Amino acid sequence: MNAKRCAIAIAIAIVALDASAQSKPIAYPSKGQSAQQQQKDDGACYSWAKSNTGIDPAVASQAPPQQTGPAVGGGERVGGAARGAAGGAVIGAITGDAGKGAAIGATAGTMAGGARARQNRREQNANAQAQSQGAMSTYYRAWAACMQGRGYSIQ
Repeated sequence: MNAKRCAIAIAIAIVALDASAQSKPIAYPSKGQSAQQQQKDDGACYSWAKSNTGIDPAVASQAPPQQTGPAVGGGERVGGAARGAAGGAVIGAITGDAGKGAAIGATAGTMAGGARARQNRREQNANAQAQSQGAMSTYYRAWAACMQGRGYSIQ
């Protein structure tokens, strides 16, 4: 479980570090290009980078939909309830009331399953965000290469 949390923390750190890569680079007209020429070059490089990377920045830069609401996902709560009920029934049988033990175990198992579902949802959201930011980084690298080829200094 600690390895899983560590992996999530690393993914979140990568997403945070990659956020700066998502902002559009700045192009300086180092060969005296006019504002009108820069706008024309920007449009041409937009199209070139989009066609060469297959990434549409208008779509990729949008925040991925965050999964919210009840954590019902992949049946984590049901599975947790079933495991908890089985374990509770065994413990309850030892103490003399298997039904009561099963009910308590099912409740605890449902709560544990819900926690697993929320954790899975957080991981899915972090992965979707990282993919979106990675796509934007790829697009902007291509855009920057095009603008540099047209005589702009890129930062």
